[in-house]
Amino acid sequence: MAKRVSVDRWIFGVTLVLVFIGLVMIFSASAVMANEKFGFAYYFLLRQIAYAAAGIAAMFIMMNVDYKKLKHPGVVFPLVGITTLLLVAVFFLDTSHNTHRWLRFSFFSMQPSELAKPALILFLAYFLETRTKTLGDWRNTLLPAILPTVLFSALILREPDLGTAMMCAAITAAILYIAGMSLKYFGYALIPIVPLLYWMIFLTPWRFQRILVFLNPLANAQGTGFQIVQSLIAVSTGGITGSGLMEGKQKLFYLPEPQTDFIFAVTAEELGLIGSLFIVVLFAVFCYRGYRTAVRNNDTFARLMAVGITTMIGVQAFFNISVVLALLPTKGIPLPFISYGGSSLFIMLASVGVLLNITKQTD
Repeated sequence: MAKRVSVDRWIFGVTLVLVFIGLVMIFSASAVMANEKFGFAYYFLLRQIAYAAAGIAAMFIMMNVDYKKLKHPGVVFPLVGITTLLLVAVFFLDTSHNTHRWLRFSFFSMQPSELAKPALILFLAYFLETRTKTLGDWRNTLLPAILPTVLFSALILREPDLGTAMMCAAITAAILYIAGMSLKYFGYALIPIVPLLYWMIFLTPWRFQRILVFLNPLANAQGTGFQIVQSLIAVSTGGITGSGLMEGKQKLFYLPEPQTDFIFAVTAEELGLIGSLFIVVLFAVFCYRGYRTAVRNNDTFARLMAVGITTMIGVQAFFNISVVLALLPTKGIPLPFISYGGSSLFIMLASVGVLLNITKQTD
Protein backbone atom coordinates (compact mmCIF):
# COMPACT_ATOMS: atom_id res chain seq x y z
CA MET A 1 0.00 0.00 0.00
CA ALA A 2 1.35 3.43 -0.92
CA LYS A 3 2.43 5.95 1.68
CA ARG A 4 0.43 9.11 2.25
CA VAL A 5 1.60 12.26 0.53
CA SER A 6 -0.28 14.55 2.90
CA VAL A 7 -1.25 14.63 6.55
CA ASP A 8 -4.41 13.10 7.96
CA ARG A 9 -6.97 15.78 7.11
CA TRP A 10 -9.37 14.62 9.80
CA ILE A 11 -6.84 15.10 12.62
CA PHE A 12 -5.70 18.39 11.12
CA GLY A 13 -9.22 19.72 10.64
CA VAL A 14 -10.56 18.56 14.00
CA THR A 15 -7.62 20.18 15.80
CA LEU A 16 -8.18 23.56 14.14
CA VAL A 17 -11.94 23.41 14.78
CA LEU A 18 -11.35 22.65 18.46
CA VAL A 19 -8.90 25.55 18.76
CA PHE A 20 -11.41 27.90 17.10
CA ILE A 21 -14.20 26.72 19.42
CA GLY A 22 -11.84 27.27 22.34
CA LEU A 23 -11.14 30.87 21.35
CA VAL A 24 -14.84 31.62 20.95
CA MET A 25 -15.79 30.03 24.26
CA ILE A 26 -12.89 31.61 26.16
CA PHE A 27 -14.11 35.05 25.10
CA SER A 28 -17.68 34.18 25.99
CA ALA A 29 -16.69 32.73 29.37
CA SER A 30 -14.21 35.42 30.40
CA ALA A 31 -15.29 38.74 28.86
CA VAL A 32 -17.36 40.01 31.79
CA MET A 33 -14.90 38.82 34.42
CA ALA A 34 -11.91 40.20 32.48
CA ASN A 35 -13.60 43.58 32.14
CA GLU A 36 -14.35 43.61 35.85
CA LYS A 37 -10.88 42.49 36.91
CA PHE A 38 -8.61 44.08 34.29
CA GLY A 39 -10.84 46.72 32.70
CA PHE A 40 -10.40 44.98 29.34
CA ALA A 41 -12.88 42.38 28.10
CA TYR A 42 -10.43 40.89 25.58
CA TYR A 43 -7.66 40.21 28.14
CA PHE A 44 -7.90 36.40 28.15
CA LEU A 45 -8.89 36.13 24.49
CA LEU A 46 -5.90 38.04 23.14
CA ARG A 47 -3.48 36.10 25.29
CA GLN A 48 -4.98 32.81 24.12
CA ILE A 49 -4.85 33.95 20.48
CA ALA A 50 -1.14 34.63 20.90
CA TYR A 51 -0.53 31.17 22.35
CA ALA A 52 -2.74 29.59 19.67
CA ALA A 53 -0.77 31.34 16.91
CA ALA A 54 2.52 30.15 18.42
CA GLY A 55 1.12 26.64 18.89
CA ILE A 56 -0.20 26.39 15.33
CA ALA A 57 3.16 27.61 14.03
CA ALA A 58 4.85 24.89 16.11
CA MET A 59 2.34 22.36 14.76
CA PHE A 60 3.19 23.26 11.16
CA ILE A 61 6.91 23.08 11.91
CA MET A 62 6.67 19.66 13.57
CA MET A 63 4.31 18.51 10.83
CA ASN A 64 7.09 19.06 8.31
CA VAL A 65 9.98 17.71 10.38
CA ASP A 66 10.55 13.99 9.90
CA TYR A 67 9.52 12.37 13.19
CA LYS A 68 12.52 10.02 12.86
CA LYS A 69 14.77 12.97 13.73
CA LEU A 70 13.28 12.86 17.22
CA LYS A 71 14.61 9.30 17.57
CA HIS A 72 18.03 10.42 18.73
CA PRO A 73 19.61 10.35 22.21
CA GLY A 74 20.68 13.96 21.66
CA VAL A 75 16.99 14.89 21.58
CA VAL A 76 15.44 12.39 24.00
CA PHE A 77 17.70 12.63 27.02
CA PRO A 78 18.17 16.43 27.03
CA LEU A 79 14.36 16.78 26.91
CA VAL A 80 13.98 14.43 29.88
CA GLY A 81 16.76 16.25 31.73
CA ILE A 82 15.35 19.73 31.05
CA THR A 83 11.89 18.60 32.11
CA THR A 84 13.30 17.23 35.37
CA LEU A 85 15.15 20.48 36.08
CA LEU A 86 12.03 22.55 35.41
CA LEU A 87 9.92 20.31 37.66
CA VAL A 88 12.47 20.82 40.43
CA ALA A 89 12.80 24.56 39.76
CA VAL A 90 9.14 25.29 40.57
CA PHE A 91 9.78 24.44 44.23
CA PHE A 92 12.20 27.35 44.54
CA LEU A 93 9.63 29.88 43.35
CA ASP A 94 6.65 31.48 45.07
CA THR A 95 3.49 29.43 45.33
CA SER A 96 0.34 30.12 43.32
CA HIS A 97 -2.94 29.00 44.91
CA ASN A 98 -0.85 27.12 47.50
CA THR A 99 0.85 25.02 44.82
CA HIS A 100 4.26 24.91 43.12
CA ARG A 101 3.20 24.41 39.51
CA TRP A 102 4.21 27.52 37.60
CA LEU A 103 7.34 29.09 36.20
CA ARG A 104 6.50 32.74 35.68
CA PHE A 105 8.51 35.13 33.55
CA SER A 106 7.88 38.75 32.63
CA PHE A 107 6.11 37.94 29.37
CA PHE A 108 4.80 34.38 29.80
CA SER A 109 4.30 31.56 32.27
CA MET A 110 4.37 27.79 31.94
CA GLN A 111 3.63 24.59 33.82
CA PRO A 112 6.57 22.17 33.53
CA SER A 113 4.15 19.33 34.23
CA GLU A 114 2.64 19.94 30.77
CA LEU A 115 6.06 19.29 29.23
CA ALA A 116 6.41 16.08 31.24
CA LYS A 117 3.73 14.31 29.18
CA PRO A 118 5.33 14.63 25.69
CA ALA A 119 8.76 14.06 27.25
CA LEU A 120 7.53 10.71 28.60
CA ILE A 121 5.97 9.79 25.27
CA LEU A 122 9.20 10.47 23.40
CA PHE A 123 11.38 8.65 25.94
CA LEU A 124 9.17 5.56 26.09
CA ALA A 125 8.86 5.33 22.29
CA TYR A 126 12.64 5.67 21.93
CA PHE A 127 13.52 3.27 24.74
CA LEU A 128 10.98 0.55 23.93
CA GLU A 129 11.38 0.56 20.14
CA THR A 130 14.04 -2.15 20.21
CA ARG A 131 12.91 -3.81 23.45
CA THR A 132 9.39 -5.02 22.68
CA LYS A 133 10.66 -8.62 22.79
CA THR A 134 12.23 -8.20 26.24
CA LEU A 135 9.37 -6.52 28.13
CA GLY A 136 9.36 -9.49 30.50
CA ASP A 137 12.84 -8.48 31.69
CA TRP A 138 11.88 -6.28 34.62
CA ARG A 139 15.46 -5.46 35.57
CA ASN A 140 16.85 -4.32 32.19
CA THR A 141 13.71 -3.16 30.40
CA LEU A 142 10.70 -2.45 32.62
CA LEU A 143 12.45 -0.64 35.47
CA PRO A 144 14.49 1.68 33.20
CA ALA A 145 11.35 2.31 31.13
CA ILE A 146 9.20 3.44 34.04
CA LEU A 147 11.94 5.33 35.91
CA PRO A 148 11.19 8.73 34.27
CA THR A 149 7.46 8.20 34.90
CA VAL A 150 8.11 7.50 38.57
CA LEU A 151 10.43 10.51 38.85
CA PHE A 152 8.09 12.92 37.04
CA SER A 153 5.03 11.64 38.90
CA ALA A 154 6.75 12.01 42.28
CA LEU A 155 7.74 15.61 41.53
CA ILE A 156 4.29 16.45 40.15
CA LEU A 157 2.59 14.88 43.18
CA ARG A 158 4.77 17.05 45.38
CA GLU A 159 3.48 20.24 43.68
CA PRO A 160 0.76 18.88 44.44
CA ASP A 161 -1.05 17.80 41.24
CA LEU A 162 -2.54 14.33 41.44
CA GLY A 163 -4.48 14.70 38.17
CA THR A 164 -1.43 15.32 35.97
CA ALA A 165 0.52 12.57 37.76
CA MET A 166 -2.31 10.17 36.92
CA MET A 167 -2.22 11.39 33.33
CA CYS A 168 1.49 10.51 33.15
CA ALA A 169 0.70 7.06 34.52
CA ALA A 170 -2.14 6.57 31.99
CA ILE A 171 0.11 7.54 29.07
CA THR A 172 2.83 5.18 30.28
CA ALA A 173 0.35 2.33 30.72
CA ALA A 174 -1.06 2.81 27.20
CA ILE A 175 2.37 2.79 25.59
CA LEU A 176 3.55 -0.23 27.57
CA TYR A 177 0.38 -2.11 26.65
CA ILE A 178 0.76 -1.40 22.93
CA ALA A 179 4.45 -2.30 23.17
CA GLY A 180 3.35 -5.74 24.32
CA MET A 181 3.76 -5.79 28.10
CA SER A 182 1.99 -8.70 29.79
CA LEU A 183 -1.16 -7.84 31.74
CA LYS A 184 0.27 -9.48 34.85
CA TYR A 185 2.76 -6.63 35.19
CA PHE A 186 -0.09 -4.13 35.33
CA GLY A 187 -1.43 -6.19 38.22
CA TYR A 188 1.95 -6.08 39.94
CA ALA A 189 2.02 -2.28 39.47
CA LEU A 190 -1.20 -1.98 41.47
CA ILE A 191 0.54 -3.35 44.57
CA PRO A 192 2.38 -0.07 45.31
CA ILE A 193 -0.09 2.20 43.47
CA VAL A 194 -3.28 1.28 45.38
CA PRO A 195 -1.85 1.98 48.90
CA LEU A 196 -0.28 5.20 47.59
CA LEU A 197 -3.60 6.39 46.13
CA TYR A 198 -5.38 5.43 49.34
CA TRP A 199 -2.93 7.48 51.37
CA MET A 200 -3.03 10.46 49.00
CA ILE A 201 -6.82 10.52 48.70
CA PHE A 202 -8.35 9.21 51.90
CA LEU A 203 -5.64 10.28 54.35
CA THR A 204 -5.21 13.76 52.85
CA PRO A 205 -8.01 15.89 54.35
CA TRP A 206 -8.65 18.24 51.45
CA ARG A 207 -8.65 15.42 48.86
CA PHE A 208 -10.94 13.31 51.03
CA GLN A 209 -13.24 16.30 51.25
CA ARG A 210 -13.43 16.32 47.46
CA ILE A 211 -14.55 12.70 47.50
CA LEU A 212 -17.31 13.52 49.99
CA VAL A 213 -18.39 16.48 47.86
CA PHE A 214 -18.40 14.29 44.76
CA LEU A 215 -20.65 11.74 46.47
CA ASN A 216 -23.09 14.40 47.69
CA PRO A 217 -22.42 17.91 46.33
CA LEU A 218 -25.79 19.21 47.58
CA ALA A 219 -24.83 18.52 51.20
CA ASN A 220 -22.96 21.83 51.22
CA ALA A 221 -24.06 23.54 48.02
CA GLN A 222 -22.96 26.98 49.23
CA GLY A 223 -19.60 25.76 50.48
CA THR A 224 -17.41 22.89 49.35
CA GLY A 225 -19.98 21.71 46.81
CA PHE A 226 -20.44 25.13 45.23
CA GLN A 227 -18.24 24.60 42.18
CA ILE A 228 -19.70 21.28 41.07
CA VAL A 229 -23.28 22.39 41.81
CA GLN A 230 -22.82 25.50 39.66
CA SER A 231 -21.33 23.33 36.92
CA LEU A 232 -24.34 21.02 36.97
CA ILE A 233 -26.71 24.00 36.92
CA ALA A 234 -24.92 25.34 33.83
CA VAL A 235 -25.10 21.97 32.06
CA SER A 236 -28.74 21.34 32.97
CA THR A 237 -30.02 24.79 31.98
CA GLY A 238 -28.49 24.55 28.52
CA GLY A 239 -31.14 22.16 27.29
CA ILE A 240 -30.97 20.86 23.74
CA THR A 241 -29.91 24.02 21.89
CA GLY A 242 -28.48 26.15 24.71
CA SER A 243 -29.18 29.66 25.89
CA GLY A 244 -27.13 31.15 23.06
CA LEU A 245 -23.54 32.31 22.71
CA MET A 246 -22.63 34.96 25.30
CA GLU A 247 -25.99 34.43 27.02
CA GLY A 248 -24.92 32.04 29.79
CA LYS A 249 -25.46 33.08 33.40
CA GLN A 250 -23.28 30.72 35.42
CA LYS A 251 -20.07 32.34 34.16
CA LEU A 252 -21.16 35.61 35.79
CA PHE A 253 -19.25 35.07 39.03
CA TYR A 254 -21.08 31.84 39.91
CA LEU A 255 -18.79 29.31 38.27
CA PRO A 256 -15.19 29.90 39.47
CA GLU A 257 -12.61 30.33 36.67
CA PRO A 258 -15.12 29.48 33.91
CA GLN A 259 -12.55 29.95 31.11
CA THR A 260 -10.26 27.18 32.37
CA ASP A 261 -11.18 23.78 33.81
CA PHE A 262 -14.97 24.30 33.66
CA ILE A 263 -15.22 25.81 30.20
CA PHE A 264 -17.19 22.75 29.05
CA ALA A 265 -19.93 23.73 31.53
CA VAL A 266 -20.16 27.16 29.89
CA THR A 267 -20.26 25.47 26.49
CA ALA A 268 -23.07 23.15 27.61
CA GLU A 269 -25.10 26.09 28.93
CA GLU A 270 -24.67 28.28 25.85
CA LEU A 271 -24.52 25.71 23.04
CA GLY A 272 -26.68 23.06 24.68
CA LEU A 273 -26.62 19.32 24.20
CA ILE A 274 -26.03 19.70 20.46
CA GLY A 275 -22.93 21.85 20.91
CA SER A 276 -21.59 19.65 23.72
CA LEU A 277 -22.04 16.45 21.74
CA PHE A 278 -20.36 18.09 18.75
CA ILE A 279 -17.24 18.67 20.85
CA VAL A 280 -17.35 15.11 22.21
CA VAL A 281 -17.65 13.77 18.65
CA LEU A 282 -14.67 15.87 17.55
CA PHE A 283 -12.52 14.32 20.29
CA ALA A 284 -13.81 10.87 19.39
CA VAL A 285 -12.87 11.40 15.73
CA PHE A 286 -9.42 12.65 16.79
CA CYS A 287 -8.85 9.55 18.93
CA TYR A 288 -10.11 7.19 16.26
CA ARG A 289 -7.84 8.67 13.60
CA GLY A 290 -4.89 8.80 16.00
CA TYR A 291 -5.18 5.16 17.05
CA ARG A 292 -5.88 4.21 13.43
CA THR A 293 -2.57 5.82 12.51
CA ALA A 294 -0.81 3.79 15.19
CA VAL A 295 -2.34 0.50 14.06
CA ARG A 296 -1.46 1.09 10.41
CA ASN A 297 2.15 2.14 11.00
CA ASN A 298 4.84 -0.54 10.75
CA ASP A 299 7.45 1.58 12.54
CA THR A 300 7.40 0.70 16.26
CA PHE A 301 8.71 4.12 17.29
CA ALA A 302 5.99 5.87 15.28
CA ARG A 303 3.30 3.52 16.60
CA LEU A 304 4.22 4.16 20.22
CA MET A 305 4.46 7.92 19.64
CA ALA A 306 1.03 7.97 17.98
CA VAL A 307 -0.53 6.00 20.83
CA GLY A 308 1.07 8.25 23.43
CA ILE A 309 -0.02 11.53 21.82
CA THR A 310 -3.55 10.28 21.14
CA THR A 311 -3.90 8.95 24.69
CA MET A 312 -2.60 12.20 26.16
CA ILE A 313 -5.30 14.22 24.41
CA GLY A 314 -8.14 11.70 24.60
CA VAL A 315 -7.77 10.76 28.27
CA GLN A 316 -7.36 14.40 29.30
CA ALA A 317 -10.56 15.34 27.45
CA PHE A 318 -12.37 12.41 29.09
CA PHE A 319 -11.27 13.45 32.58
CA ASN A 320 -12.17 17.12 32.08
CA ILE A 321 -15.65 16.42 30.70
CA SER A 322 -16.31 13.79 33.37
CA VAL A 323 -15.43 16.27 36.13
CA VAL A 324 -17.75 18.91 34.65
CA LEU A 325 -20.59 16.35 34.54
CA ALA A 326 -19.84 15.21 38.14
CA LEU A 327 -18.89 11.73 36.95
CA LEU A 328 -15.48 12.09 38.64
CA PRO A 329 -14.29 14.13 41.65
CA THR A 330 -13.22 17.69 40.91
CA LYS A 331 -9.68 17.91 39.53
CA GLY A 332 -7.91 20.73 37.74
CA ILE A 333 -7.35 19.18 34.31
CA PRO A 334 -7.88 21.49 31.28
CA LEU A 335 -9.91 20.53 28.23
CA PRO A 336 -7.38 20.13 25.36
CA PHE A 337 -7.37 22.95 22.77
CA ILE A 338 -10.37 24.63 24.44
CA SER A 339 -9.51 25.61 28.03
CA TYR A 340 -7.58 28.82 28.62
CA GLY A 341 -3.91 28.08 29.22
CA GLY A 342 -0.91 28.89 27.08
CA SER A 343 1.58 26.14 27.96
CA SER A 344 -1.05 23.42 27.62
CA LEU A 345 -2.27 24.69 24.25
CA PHE A 346 1.22 25.18 22.82
CA ILE A 347 2.47 21.75 23.86
CA MET A 348 -0.70 20.00 22.67
CA LEU A 349 -0.49 21.64 19.24
CA ALA A 350 3.21 20.88 18.87
CA SER A 351 2.49 17.25 19.79
CA VAL A 352 -0.29 17.09 17.20
CA GLY A 353 2.27 18.33 14.66
CA VAL A 354 4.39 15.24 15.40
CA LEU A 355 1.33 13.02 15.06
CA LEU A 356 0.46 14.63 11.72
CA ASN A 357 3.97 13.99 10.44
CA ILE A 358 3.58 10.35 11.42
CA THR A 359 0.32 10.19 9.42
CA LYS A 360 2.26 11.35 6.33
CA GLN A 361 4.40 8.23 6.58
CA THR A 362 1.68 5.72 7.42
CA ASP A 363 0.33 3.08 5.07
